[in-house]
Amino acid sequence: MKINWNLIKGIAIAAILIFLYAFSGNRNATRVIEKPDIKFLDGDLNFITRTMVNKLLIQNNDSVTNIRKDQLDLDVLEERLRANEMIQDAEVYLSVNGTLGAKIKQRTPIARIAKKDSYYIDSEGKAMPLSTVSAARVPFVEGKVDKKELKNVYVLATYIANDDFLKKNVITIVQNENKTFNLKLRKNDFVVLFGNIENIEKKVNNLKAFYKKATKDKMLNNYAKVDLKYTNQVVCTKK
Repeated sequence: MKINWNLIKGIAIAAILIFLYAFSGNRNATRVIEKPDIKFLDGDLNFITRTMVNKLLIQNNDSVTNIRKDQLDLDVLEERLRANEMIQDAEVYLSVNGTLGAKIKQRTPIARIAKKDSYYIDSEGKAMPLSTVSAARVPFVEGKVDKKELKNVYVLATYIANDDFLKKNVITIVQNENKTFNLKLRKNDFVVLFGNIENIEKKVNNLKAFYKKATKDKMLNNYAKVDLKYTNQVVCTKK
């Protein structure tokens, strides 16, 4: 019987390749995770540190740097990060060389409720705890604020955050019992009677026009109140 050496060689080569592939796959799966590569997607102001994120990535009371790749559940790690009160979204991934990576999008504060149990309002209108790491430079909110009814404060704070003039000048939002608002400015001691959140754009344009003219006339420090409640005019009260 003639032996087909080419067939035998082919089978042997295929067996070797399968063995090497299986060995490589097993070795890759059992490789220990290296130090996580953590990236923040929203600038230099961090409300949570890399050390804190690393602790959130711990599984089974062990460091992720001592865990095999095949023991990781990336979905579980992502959910754990997203559950943190400082994190808006997170993506966890594993590179080919065994590096565990995490991309972190933090929540964005737009105002700070100035009460005994102080907290932020974030860019989605939700209450956000203060950070032990850093503080956001946002307007303070004083007065009659209910944590369960932040909608009106959120609307006004969002407008302020997105307007260069207001963001530069407004330091305090005061909510009154009747749901109207007053504003306090950084460099001027007069109170802006803003009224309710209706016709915001018109009121802000009136304030800007008043501010520009009063600055030109060097009259800004002569006023105690600037009333924007009437959208067709600005009513000023002198000291």
